[in-house]
Amino acid sequence: MLAVVMHAPGDVRVEEVPEPRVEEATDALVRVVAAGVCGSDLSVLRGLSPLPRPVRSGHEFVGVVEDTGAGVTALRPGDFVLAPFSTSDGTCPHCRRGLPIACENGRLFGEFGPDGSVLDGGQAESVRVPLADTTLVAVPGTPPDDLVPSLLALTDVMSTGHEAAVHAGVAPGSTVVVVGDGAVGQCAVLASRRLGAARIVVMSRDPWRRRLARAHGATDLVAARGEEGAAEVVDLLDGGSGHVIEAVGSLESVRQAIGCARPGGRIGYVGLPWGVTLPLWELFGKNLTLAGGGANVRVTMPGLLGDVLDGALRPGEVFDAAYSLADAPKAFHAMDARRCLKPVLRP
Repeated sequence: MLAVVMHAPGDVRVEEVPEPRVEEATDALVRVVAAGVCGSDLSVLRGLSPLPRPVRSGHEFVGVVEDTGAGVTALRPGDFVLAPFSTSDGTCPHCRRGLPIACENGRLFGEFGPDGSVLDGGQAESVRVPLADTTLVAVPGTPPDDLVPSLLALTDVMSTGHEAAVHAGVAPGSTVVVVGDGAVGQCAVLASRRLGAARIVVMSRDPWRRRLARAHGATDLVAARGEEGAAEVVDLLDGGSGHVIEAVGSLESVRQAIGCARPGGRIGYVGLPWGVTLPLWELFGKNLTLAGGGANVRVTMPGLLGDVLDGALRPGEVFDAAYSLADAPKAFHAMDARRCLKPVLRP
């Protein structure tokens, strides 16, 4: 079968690889219907994330169960399923506390584990999913094709954006600032609107992303960045916002988020923090609460699923380009060059 393989920074290929098989009783084999390219995939492409050897890429995918191990009881062949970006057993102490991202027996798709082994990624025609009963989420019936992008968004960016809004304390009537206009930032706008925010300020200068943010519920747009952008937000909101979402992960974006927050405010951060040194004095000086980290998609996703199925929530618009799996390298480079916001891959 075909799968995307990252060989080295800048070197992404589509190769023939062996088809997966059931290896453990808790496994399910999933035929991939759609997969996403994520900003963290670009981190590998750009050489920011270590790559000790080639790895099959991708952690956002939806598909149909084709086979299961003898221990799988909640799923059966033919089920349409959503896969969070990490597996989880549902029983370890962290899972029981609602933190499956920290599962003692979980793995990230397309990532190396502490022992050097790797769980194959979802940018492929088929994927083996360990701990299937407590990892995968089944969708009732067979969803129409036009709903697939929104379901795919639930596997990472929409769930992550929602958690960012929750970490920031967004509630009915809140005024929110979103730092980052990528897919997670766009989904954070949707999440903030869903949670009842009255005003949503998005920091963006790209014309297409600004239009999309408006469509998702942004009430204000600020093009300036850094200290200039933060000062504009502070002036716009008469002292800043009590609810700020950081959806990029750079030191500039973290400082920008801090600058936009009013004293006593909350910052929800979900951007992968490459090269970020925490500016603790800046947080301390404004009595800010910083909350976030890796999203617990397996917990968040089911609560959003109903809104997607009934059309109340449509995050699939963040996928603004479609490529065949065979053309995945083109998708990677188009996203890296900002020619598209987020590509979807179709086998």
